[in-house]
Amino acid sequence: MGLPPPLRAQAIRTPTGSRSEENPMRRPFIAGNWKMNLLLPEAVRLAGDLRERLRDLSDRDVAVFPTFVAVEAVARALEESPIQVGGQTCHPEDAGAFTGEISAPILASAGASLVIVGHSERRHVFGESDADVALRLQAALRHRLRPVLCVGETLEERESGRTLEVVERQVRSALEPVAKDGLAAVTLAYEPVWAIGTGKVATPEQAQEVHAAIRGMLRDMGGAVGEDMRILYGGSVKASNVDGLMAMTDIDGALVGGASLDADEFARIVRFEAM
Repeated sequence: MGLPPPLRAQAIRTPTGSRSEENPMRRPFIAGNWKMNLLLPEAVRLAGDLRERLRDLSDRDVAVFPTFVAVEAVARALEESPIQVGGQTCHPEDAGAFTGEISAPILASAGASLVIVGHSERRHVFGESDADVALRLQAALRHRLRPVLCVGETLEERESGRTLEVVERQVRSALEPVAKDGLAAVTLAYEPVWAIGTGKVATPEQAQEVHAAIRGMLRDMGGAVGEDMRILYGGSVKASNVDGLMAMTDIDGALVGGASLDADEFARIVRFEAM
């Protein structure tokens, strides 16, 4: 299943190539989204297992995103390790009568240094709009949490040829209100909704085409800053497909779901070998 042509023709495209040709500022970044999984003791145990397996990392960044109640315990378990900890979303407000929500300053106080915003499940299950996502991203930046902004199309949008239209709307609505110096703290994650938790995965070439289009959008908004921003791929990433994905020029890492709950599998993904 092919992708529609880029929105700005050749101006937003970059060719497929080896990672050795990439901007050295775009250090590989592998993130594990644990979603609503793992009891507290299980989360701490998984963090300890990952700490042992990944203690020698020096050339790539790694983060895990546990449930809110496990953030502090996981952060403590990973102290003085190369693995960072983040929250799965944050509310736009810093405090108030918002039962069931979590704020950026609360996450930061629990030991988080990152936060996911705009994950497809937040958009499509919980009804977050582009405007909601933009406000959550701004809240993260106010409190020095580095946002991982998720964008991506549904199967219906893809089949109707609207992939890049949808992705551009999501990218620009979230990032255009952000000053250039703020953009440097943001990581993008392209996650085609049809590939999340389904076992389906875009081919490396299909993913690269969308990543290249996003790279063009980031350059347009941020110039050199946009060139340095990392773009992760998310959508049924596994040990069996990560090497091919990471060989693509504009794929700087992966946002991993179910496979991040297995210490051996996730460690192998982190230790990808680009083909």
